[in-house]
Amino acid sequence: MYLCGVKIGNIDLGERPVLLAPMEDVTDASFRAVCKDFGADMMYTEFISSDGLIRDAAKTIAKMQVSDSERPIGIQIYGHLPEALVEAAVRAEAAGPDLIDINFGCPVNKIARRGAGSGMMREPDKMVEIARRVVEAVKLPVTLKTRLGYDEEHKIIVELAERLQDAGISALTIHGRTRAQLYKGTADWTLIGEVKRNPRMRIPIIGNGDITTPEQAKEAFDRYGVDAIMIGRASFGHPWIFREVKHYLATGEILPPMTVRERVALAHHHLDLSLSLKAERKGVLEMRRHLSCYFKGLPDFRETRLKLVTENDPAALHALLDHIAEVWG
Repeated sequence: MYLCGVKIGNIDLGERPVLLAPMEDVTDASFRAVCKDFGADMMYTEFISSDGLIRDAAKTIAKMQVSDSERPIGIQIYGHLPEALVEAAVRAEAAGPDLIDINFGCPVNKIARRGAGSGMMREPDKMVEIARRVVEAVKLPVTLKTRLGYDEEHKIIVELAERLQDAGISALTIHGRTRAQLYKGTADWTLIGEVKRNPRMRIPIIGNGDITTPEQAKEAFDRYGVDAIMIGRASFGHPWIFREVKHYLATGEILPPMTVRERVALAHHHLDLSLSLKAERKGVLEMRRHLSCYFKGLPDFRETRLKLVTENDPAALHALLDHIAEVWG
């Protein structure tokens, strides 16, 4: 069943690839490096505002920096104006990624209400036109991430997928919720499977939504037939999920959970990466959310977690991590 690797343009992702979803304030370079170490087959930058990119906003431009060690990697852009998205795609291409991804899936209000992200599901003609124009504007493969539809009464993904393919995109990622659902309820993979089974579809279909265990990952491939899966929120505080999934897909065996000492060693490494890539204060501030999540479930951890998310000194944070290993390891 899986004799051929999945290809997006000329990018060969191998058999049953597992991708890291782009997540704002999460998938920065240090987190991507950690996920790559654990076997993520392809990753994406945090999503990048087309308006911010055109304005030359420093924070937006900084998000586009990618390194050869991260390849294959995509830069994801979002917006609601066709001209701005085309210009953003051209600028993103110049930063040297392996592909350009258009985000028509983000459901948060400040984005969707402006008609960007999954707000574009209300305007499928415009979505298709943007896809076509971006494809024509760049030489790299263009992929797209979206949802089932805007709401329960307008699940348009099966027909829309054909139209997007005809517009020239090289792969399509589908999150199994509508925009109206946000991240509530459970992801519905039945329409993702229907898109994949459509005999007209030739491009890879990537399934996304609620994959939190190796067993769910295997079901996504076996039951719904997707070409690849994308893991987002389940990787936050648990980047070793890529190793767990890939091991299970290859062997059918569940790996033992990471020990506290192993998680402490990973947290030390992740913190050092963040500090090496950013100014000290920023490196610490942006690591806090990760550090506390590495130790979910530890008993009597509330006071220590509070210290993890308030400490500003890198040396003190490293000492605190050593303390966690001594007390809970």
